[in-house]
Amino acid sequence: MKVLVAIDESEGSMYTLQWALENLFFHHEAATPAAEGSPVITVVHVQPHFQPPHTAIPVGPVIFATPAVMDSVKKAQEESASEVVARATKLCEQHMVKPEMMVIRGNPKEMIVEAVEDMNADLLVVGSRGLGQIKRAFLGSVSDYCVHHAKCPVLIVRPPKHLKHSNK
Repeated sequence: MKVLVAIDESEGSMYTLQWALENLFFHHEAATPAAEGSPVITVVHVQPHFQPPHTAIPVGPVIFATPAVMDSVKKAQEESASEVVARATKLCEQHMVKPEMMVIRGNPKEMIVEAVEDMNADLLVVGSRGLGQIKRAFLGSVSDYCVHHAKCPVLIVRPPKHLKHSNK
């Protein structure tokens, strides 16, 4: 079974990964993704495309960010991705599961669904930020989008109440 777990930098997201590790994988010394019959887990983190910050320079209908701003944002995104992957890797190691890690750039909703298709996943596990109906209508929901567009079953893990307010 190929399981894809989508994560971001939030605590709720790490809870989602932990839930998947505790509930979808058997924990014994010989359990590795290479063992026959063992599930394979791929953890995917999507970095959104660069959004020009307030220091961008408007030029007509187009906004340009200075090269220094672009470099700074790119470096910050790379550091953020490295931190997220390190946290996820450590969590997997604690559960004696060796995951495949993917960091991709783009619209998280679309890139997660594309990753599901590319790896022919059997199950997608995503977290829920618990947006209300109005926020979900305006902002959209990654989990809602995945439920309607992924070509495999989607498991949505709701975080415990104490984590709902700490999510980004």
